[in-house]
Amino acid sequence: MDPKRFSPKIINDPVYGFVTIQHSLIYQLLEHPSFQRLRHIKQLGLSYLVYPGANHTRFHHALGAMHLMQESIRTLKMKGVDIAPEEEVAVLAAILLHDIGHGPFSHALEHVLIEGVSHEEISLTVMQTINAELNGALQLAISIFTNKYEKPFLHQLVSSQLDMDRLDYLTRDSFFTGVAEGVVSYDRIINMLTVVDGQLMVEEKGVNSIEKFLISRRLMYWQVYLHKTVLAAEQLLIKVLERAKFLFNAGEEIFLTHSLKEIFGQTLNFHDKSLSKELTALYLRLDDAEMMTHFKYWQESSDLTLSNLSKGLFNRQLPKTIIQNEPFDPREIEALQAACAKSLGLSMADAAYFVYSDKISNYAYRLDKGQIKIKMKNGEVKDVLELLTHLDRSVFTELSTKYYICYPKQLAWPTK
Repeated sequence: MDPKRFSPKIINDPVYGFVTIQHSLIYQLLEHPSFQRLRHIKQLGLSYLVYPGANHTRFHHALGAMHLMQESIRTLKMKGVDIAPEEEVAVLAAILLHDIGHGPFSHALEHVLIEGVSHEEISLTVMQTINAELNGALQLAISIFTNKYEKPFLHQLVSSQLDMDRLDYLTRDSFFTGVAEGVVSYDRIINMLTVVDGQLMVEEKGVNSIEKFLISRRLMYWQVYLHKTVLAAEQLLIKVLERAKFLFNAGEEIFLTHSLKEIFGQTLNFHDKSLSKELTALYLRLDDAEMMTHFKYWQESSDLTLSNLSKGLFNRQLPKTIIQNEPFDPREIEALQAACAKSLGLSMADAAYFVYSDKISNYAYRLDKGQIKIKMKNGEVKDVLELLTHLDRSVFTELSTKYYICYPKQLAWPTK
């Protein structure tokens, strides 16, 4: 595509209104099959089972994050920050592609389909593949994405504790779920951004908006992302895949599309350079619809465990979930598994697919992931935690951990 002949495109976004595509490279990336695939990956996994409006996709989110990046770059340039035209295009490309490596149902199956590999690593692999197709046009974007560029604030706009990714997903997820607690003042935050010595900062008068941002993020995790019914659905999803993979490895005949069959059979290391492109291509063929097709067919499986799990997931017959602040007694878990085995006619090993316990954790602000820095009016730079006015800093910095147990609703809690 000839940049000189490119005319801006306008997309109507339900959250921000009109989003303008101003660069030919960005439009090429939008049109790329790997990016179009994100239309078929739900942003919030199975959260629509709790919040019916949460059917927005990774495509929506990536486009929204790019829009916020455009607004941020415009603000910083107005304040005299030196951002060259090629840097602007590169950082827009980096944020647009930051989630291109997400698998079906977003975070729900991360590390499940390809064990031990994050979506960020897969995103980088996809970016490198597209870069080769475009004769190196994404090299600067990759440098910014991997934090190897000489202007760190550009990477911080893509990935930090206050980036365009977080600003969009909080804004967008609260919009589509209807959870007002997630609403943040993204426009005010963007207008308060500045750069000092190459580092992204917020002007002092934006402190209250940042505190609200941190509060909203914490509330959204417990009310939406880690909602107990969402957790039950996503854990059931994982159990279905684990059972299917077990049966496949045991040589059992089960319905599998070519892509999932190849991924299940993949035993070589994803990071082997000779294979990463091949495995990534298989992975990118999968989307939510293909996975739902598997669950639909697996309801009729001759394996009772796979069949029952799939019916529960496909028909929203979810396990009962209890969340508490302390670990569950192993004896209670074992008693529930024994009751499940008896009720469903399963072995104790298979009952573990229906009764399981684990923990969930969340930070609102991670001290090991860099700071949100505030530029005071007198020129001094402080961590936002030093300026909190409404809540104690420990509310944001301490790891919040809760324990959960899932089990079939027909089972009674064991008596001591």
